[in-house]
Amino acid sequence: MASVITASPRAEPLWRPAHRLNRSGIPDRFLPWLLDPASLTERVVAHCRQSFRVQLIDQRLARPMRSEAMALGIRFGTRTVIRRVQLMCGDTPWVAARTVIPPCTLTGKFRRFRHLGSRSLGAMLFADPTMERGEVEITCLTPADPLFHQAAHDLRDKPGEIWGRRSLFRLGGKPLLVCEFFLPAIADF
Repeated sequence: MASVITASPRAEPLWRPAHRLNRSGIPDRFLPWLLDPASLTERVVAHCRQSFRVQLIDQRLARPMRSEAMALGIRFGTRTVIRRVQLMCGDTPWVAARTVIPPCTLTGKFRRFRHLGSRSLGAMLFADPTMERGEVEITCLTPADPLFHQAAHDLRDKPGEIWGRRSLFRLGGKPLLVCEFFLPAIADF
């Protein structure tokens, strides 16, 4: 099934709206995680029987992928803040997340997103009364996808595929894109 919704090698992942996806090809253990509209951070904390933490992998100014720029409504090539973290249960990564924040969002009270460090972005998003979440889109990464290697970089045993979702959030009308990739250990809780 992965080959049906992934793009060709070295291309961007193919994201499909969750409501139009053939769910029979998604492993049952990942489906509830992919489709849950609530805070992923809260769900991970509730299921993790060890200590939870956010581990910052990287945060820098960079150009987003073409599909990310399109989702954000910004010109391709615009430099954005790209933040990569892992949601950890004990010492085990459960989720690899990638957030793309355009310059127009990094103003006013949202300047704090430039310096989140190991703080939870999800907790901040779901606590903001102006937060609006767009439709969930789903993809399946394979080793042919560059994002697969970012998501799996700390895994000793690389899986054959990694399921992920993304949503466009708006805070006070300002966009940011959150991509979350579910690593194999999340299904073992």
